[in-house]
Amino acid sequence: MIFRRLSTTRRPAAACPYAHQHVPQAPAAPVPAAPPPPVDALVGGAVAFVRQFHREQPGTGDPAPRVRQVLAEIERTGSYRHTAEELAFGARVAWRNAARCIGRLYWRSLVVRDLRHVDTPDAMAEECFEHLRTATNGGRIRPVISVFAPDRPGRPAPRILNQQLVRYAGHPDGAGGWTGDPAGAALAGRARDLGWKCGEDRFDVLPLMIRQRPDEEPRWYELPDDAVLEVPLRHPEHAWFAGLGLRWYAVPAISDMTLEIGGVRYPAAPFNGWYMGTEIGARNLADADRYDMLGEVARRLGLDTGSERTLWRDRALVELNVAVLHSYERAGVTMADHHTESARFLAHVAREQRHGRPVPADWSWIVPPVSGGLTPVYHRYYDPVDPDLRPAFLARDEGAP
Repeated sequence: MIFRRLSTTRRPAAACPYAHQHVPQAPAAPVPAAPPPPVDALVGGAVAFVRQFHREQPGTGDPAPRVRQVLAEIERTGSYRHTAEELAFGARVAWRNAARCIGRLYWRSLVVRDLRHVDTPDAMAEECFEHLRTATNGGRIRPVISVFAPDRPGRPAPRILNQQLVRYAGHPDGAGGWTGDPAGAALAGRARDLGWKCGEDRFDVLPLMIRQRPDEEPRWYELPDDAVLEVPLRHPEHAWFAGLGLRWYAVPAISDMTLEIGGVRYPAAPFNGWYMGTEIGARNLADADRYDMLGEVARRLGLDTGSERTLWRDRALVELNVAVLHSYERAGVTMADHHTESARFLAHVAREQRHGRPVPADWSWIVPPVSGGLTPVYHRYYDPVDPDLRPAFLARDEGAP
């Protein structure tokens, strides 16, 4: 990828985002739709985007006729419709602008599925499943985005409530701990309230939940087996590792962010790249408020955990990440390591600079959470993050509920 999910927590906290957040509280009640941007803001965003599209796309000619067409449509309807080419360009540039993503070298390769005509939960669910099948590609992961209907004046589009299309449920175990992923607890609780029958496995896949309108309860959908590829985790040297029963899914598809292109907001636009190993090995499985596996791995390794000065956490963390990289490679599933991806990110920076474009980057997210000082991305400064840069992927509370 690497897409990483924006989080309201500090960075040691995923698509893309490291797929991490603190233990969720009780699910919030539905909130009303945010009002559409003022017409003058929409006009400014639309004009800037159309000009950018024509500037960067060879052969598109003078933008003036298209600008006039867009302005007339906004005056008539309060919004406007992107062409298929504009939509694809906007989605790819939103990835290029993602300051917390290390995998932007591949932004031009993003497969854009134009699903703006799909605006009902049942149809959206089927297309989300197809998104996963397309992205999985037998293990050779493709970067894909599926763009559903945009918000219109007075007509908010449906929302996907899941943070990722695939994620594991979390269940309180009654003794102050958790079974599964605490980051999936809130959605699991809401799904159970709506009738979902979950198991007690540590890796129960959450149902997909889609809300048609702000004043309606969401609908839930079980993910088909053929849409979810999972990788059992093994270690190349320690046979006991398989007995931990760990696994993870192949496609990190972020689904709770709003895509904004030229002032138009697409609140349901799930997108994915592929995983970088540290997202799983140093965040999802290692964090104390996620699967919290470091202590068990250290115990199996025979490490002295009585003092921090033995660096048992560091040693266990490395072996956990070795297992993740080994397992995905053995399964034939695309995954990047943090050293290679760091070098590729600097290649992206150099390429963009040759085109005269800034590369905004949040240093605290670009530097990997394992051996950061050993990677080339650690030892330099980056262009400052511009919160107004568009097109962009916005955290849901920045765009719409």
